[in-house]
Amino acid sequence: FDAIARESQQRIRSFKPQDLANTAWAFATLGIPAPQLFDAIARESERRIGRFTPQDLGNAAWAFAIVGTADRGALVNAINARAAELGLAAFSGDERCQLHHFFIGVEACPPAELVVPIGLRDACREAMAHAMAASEPETESRQ
Repeated sequence: FDAIARESQQRIRSFKPQDLANTAWAFATLGIPAPQLFDAIARESERRIGRFTPQDLGNAAWAFAIVGTADRGALVNAINARAAELGLAAFSGDERCQLHHFFIGVEACPPAELVVPIGLRDACREAMAHAMAASEPETESRQ
């Protein structure tokens, strides 16, 4: 994975927003530490955040929630501003769950102020609660 991280860093400027988000998501999902790659993804994402779709934003936000947002205040502000710009209706339930993870991470270790409207944060929290309830196994009632 070191070779993939190095190659990705060298080509990062040619990545589309989906490529940036998917690369961050993949490394975070696998738990592979690649701080230089994440720094490069953060810088490039900040630069092109206006082209991120709701899915791109959800994937990138979740990945950075997993690896941490400390020292990435500009990225946090960019993600927050883009989420607010897109608005609540643009995000699916899964994307709201991803953003909820991001908001929790930022609130726990804030590099910058959250600028996301309360309604969007609340909807993300509700989507996460719904997803968690849906994944709980049903318990049989005792007679």
